[in-house]
Amino acid sequence: MMRILLFLATNLAVVLIASITLSLFGFNGFMAANGVDLDLSQLLVFCAVFGFAGSLFSLFISKWMAKMSTGTQIISQPRTRHEQWLLQTVEQLSREAGIKMPEVGIFPAYEANAFATGWNKNDALVAVSQGLLERFSPDEVKAVLAH
Repeated sequence: MMRILLFLATNLAVVLIASITLSLFGFNGFMAANGVDLDLSQLLVFCAVFGFAGSLFSLFISKWMAKMSTGTQIISQPRTRHEQWLLQTVEQLSREAGIKMPEVGIFPAYEANAFATGWNKNDALVAVSQGLLERFSPDEVKAVLAH
């Protein structure tokens, strides 16, 4: 519920700031002086609709985009001890947090990095870089995953 409220508040704040900015800079007067009849309230409604739609769209494709942009390989059957340990650790952490087991993946990068994404905490993706698994101790990786 809190996520939805924050989502709505953020989008409404953007519309409010756009409204204040357009009013302060006299955008309506400038447009009228140049023969353009623009109703700012209609423009703000238009912006709000597209802003909300764009936010929802990006939220729903976030998992797919993250997989594609990082080259994340989802672990369906662990092939190495690192993969086995990673799946078991994420399963344990998700169980302790009371959420559904997310998809787990590894992406090819030397840098130590990790991310979690998804439109819903029960339909998520957790991915770590190969560099994180190779260069950090299990306790350090577990701390990153728990975060």
